[in-house]
Formats: sequence, C-alpha cells, structure tokens
Amino acid sequence: MGKVQKHESEWKAQLTELQYKVTRKKGTEKAFTGDSWDSNKEGIYTCVCCGNSLFDSSTKYDSGTGWPSFFDKISDESVQTRDDRSLFSKRTEVICADCDAHLGHVFPDGPAPTGLRYCMNSAALLLVPRGDTGEEDPE
Repeated sequence: MGKVQKHESEWKAQLTELQYKVTRKKGTEKAFTGDSWDSNKEGIYTCVCCGNSLFDSSTKYDSGTGWPSFFDKISDESVQTRDDRSLFSKRTEVICADCDAHLGHVFPDGPAPTGLRYCMNSAALLLVPRGDTGEEDPE
C-alpha cells in the first residue's frame, strides 16, 4: 500500500485543531495535558491520521516528561525517523511511515532493552484496546 496522502483541507476536516497542529504542522502539545501521557490501558497506539499501528502499550513507561513514552515501536515499518534541527539543536523526529504525520521525537535515554525513549504527542495517537477489531461480535 502506498503513502496516505490528503489535501490540507481534508486533514483539517478529519482532525481536531490540536491534532492538525501536532501531526501536520509539527507542533507539540503541552506536557501533562494529553489523553494518554499517564494512561495504563492496554492496546495498540495507532496514528490518529491514518490508523497505522505504531506502539504497543506493553512498551509504554512513565518517563516523567508528561508525554507518552515508549521504549520500542511495533516494527521498523511502522515509524520512520529523520533529523530535526528546528530548535537550534539536533533531535530525531519520529513520523508515521504511512502518512508522514509528526508523532514526536526519539531520544537515547530510555530504559532497557532498547535504551530509547520515543517521546510522543498524545494528540498524534489513538489507543485501540486489545481485542477491539472494530467488528461486531457474531451472535
């Protein structure tokens, strides 16, 4: 499947103002304000823009930063990284591999086993509870 591409007006119609600012304009939500920074619910964190599976809740941990943090991604195909020099320092931006949505940044100060901290914006993520396939149960 190719990249998910939409016109800017389509993204604006689909997303909340904050989701659009974060994912399409590389914004950042305020720390300790997002829906999932302190959530302990189990499931798969998907891209709010396209539904791509990004992170498993089993890799989520409390980094103390106020943003949802993960020590690993679901797969090498789920997210991509690129250099970000926007704040006068070199950081590594994390984007959705399917739609190029800005998700957050990854840092080399996370826990074992990866040593990574994927510091994400809650506004870029949607938690799909375990076992929720979106299909109705057969009767």
